[in-house]
Amino acid sequence: MGLDTLVRIRREQDPSGDAGGTLRLPVPEGMTAPLGCDAVAVPARFGPVIVPRLPRVGCVYTDGDRWWWIVPSGSDHDLAWPAPGLYVPGAPVPRAARLIHRPEGTVPYTPPIPLYLALCRVVGAAPDWSGAISA
Repeated sequence: MGLDTLVRIRREQDPSGDAGGTLRLPVPEGMTAPLGCDAVAVPARFGPVIVPRLPRVGCVYTDGDRWWWIVPSGSDHDLAWPAPGLYVPGAPVPRAARLIHRPEGTVPYTPPIPLYLALCRVVGAAPDWSGAISA
């Protein structure tokens, strides 16, 4: 097994919740997450500004303070997500989070690169590709 597989397996072992008031983001009924689930959270004031910049919006949740997007596991690989955005492996979110957008189809994901670029643009951060670029 490679390191990427081990990291994905570890992230998928996250239990459904803990005593700290968090819950793993639920995938809506009838949807599957074949690539696992991580989440990207942004302050609620940025959510409506980011949505029109995305080519496709997957499942979006809110807890009132933040909007949470489901992205495939490992979407933080070689990306430094800008503050005040928060990348959350395994997608544990506050129990108060509720679904506010469900896409058509059977997968819950928002494409992570367009989400990353939209977040960078909205917060005025330059994209930071932390990994080496290879051909």
